[in-house]
Amino acid sequence: QVQLAESGGGLVQAGGSLRLSCTNSGSISDPTSVSWSRQSPGNKRVLVATLTSSSHTTYADSVKGRFTIWGDAAKSAVYLQMDNLKPEDTAVYYCSATVGLNPPMIYWGQGTQVTVSS
Repeated sequence: QVQLAESGGGLVQAGGSLRLSCTNSGSISDPTSVSWSRQSPGNKRVLVATLTSSSHTTYADSVKGRFTIWGDAAKSAVYLQMDNLKPEDTAVYYCSATVGLNPPMIYWGQGTQVTVSS
């Protein structure tokens, strides 16, 4: 069974920091990329950050300079460090892993709530 588990969400004041973790149970082998996305009520899920298997990173413009994504292969984990959080960062954050290319398969975690108070 494919499993991704997110953790690290919570309530923080504006300007604060949180670190999200995404752990692969081991059933996802050699993902080509791992991403963090977020969805707030009434809005579509949007991509926040991506880490590829070649260690290339990309970020949404709204989080550049504030969020950092990186991975620890030994722990089968990918992290999202979120600094200088803003109320508009409030959302459920989801981890996803993409496997294969033709066609790619995308696996999702259950999400973790991040709430930033003003």
